[in-house]
Amino acid sequence: MASYIERRKFLATLGGAAVAWPLAARAQQRGMRRIGVLMTIAADDPESFARLAAFLHRLQELGWVDGRNMRMEYRWAPGGADVRRKVASELIALAPDVILANGSGAAEPLLQATRTLPIVFVLVPDPVAAGFVDSLARPGGNATGFTVYDYDIGGKWLELLKQIAPGVKRVGVLRDIGQVAASVGHFSAIQSVAPSLGIEAIPVNVRDADGIENAISSFVHPGNSGLIVTGSGLAVVNRNLIITVLGTSCPQSIGIACSFPRAA
Repeated sequence: MASYIERRKFLATLGGAAVAWPLAARAQQRGMRRIGVLMTIAADDPESFARLAAFLHRLQELGWVDGRNMRMEYRWAPGGADVRRKVASELIALAPDVILANGSGAAEPLLQATRTLPIVFVLVPDPVAAGFVDSLARPGGNATGFTVYDYDIGGKWLELLKQIAPGVKRVGVLRDIGQVAASVGHFSAIQSVAPSLGIEAIPVNVRDADGIENAISSFVHPGNSGLIVTGSGLAVVNRNLIITVLGTSCPQSIGIACSFPRAA
């Protein structure tokens, strides 16, 4: 399992480093392989296009061509947790040879629904703490993949926010509560560091796009406040909305610092 892989390396190495192992293990059993892909971002999102284009390119380099010796089954779930669970079940029902899970929001419902189909995840923070694998050295079970960082980095996000705005005293942590493991892990790491910085960390919970604007607007008020947007598929899908709301709600005149760590 690769740990702390840089985003640009993910695009170049995904096919060879992760997906090849389940395909190679079954290469002679049947003629046509079936690969499932669960994305937590929309099909027309530029991020989705870039990731899948790189994935298909690498598979072709390895000799796997869609329509010739394998078939791709795509599912997109840019909505909340209920949508992700439904789409994950649909994909599993197709019984693919292996499933690529894009982020924790995809890996979590897939692993809740099956412990037999091989799953390769990418862009997952701390898969051990999330319960996706037993350990980095020996994943065990039916999942393996790539992790981008441990939840402890949340404390670093808070320290960075404090450096940007030394007067900040109150920080909201925007999190997708439908993504249970990540939302709890990120907030716990941030909360553990907050007292030493003289900051009160407050969870700002959202489930879908409709709740983002209200959640941010309800939290923001005049004073030394800040916001951390934790990594999730929901945050990536709605990144433009979040940036727009922050731009409206965080004028310099009220001394609010906004932080938007980008993640899947």
